Amino acid sequence: MYYVYVLLSKVDNKRYIGFTSDLKRRLEEHNNGENKSTKYRRPLKLIYYEACLSQKDATRREKYLKGPWGYKYLNKRLKFSQK
Repeated sequence: MYYVYVLLSKVDNKRYIGFTSDLKRRLEEHNNGENKSTKYRRPLKLIYYEACLSQKDATRREKYLKGPWGYKYLNKRLKFSQK
């Protein structure tokens, strides 16, 4: 399984979107400062994820969520999770 996930920074209240095959390990890496993109935005909270059977599907979904339509989708979907 592959997971597309959304993290919320408690520092700047901004989202980070990524994908992985091991969600628990990846979340730990983000919160331990092992990711350059989120190192200074810790702590991070997992607010959303989707599971995909193939890596190709997960990367396509990640790309969609990072675009303008995905941004709108997440705003509607996570209306009460971003505070």
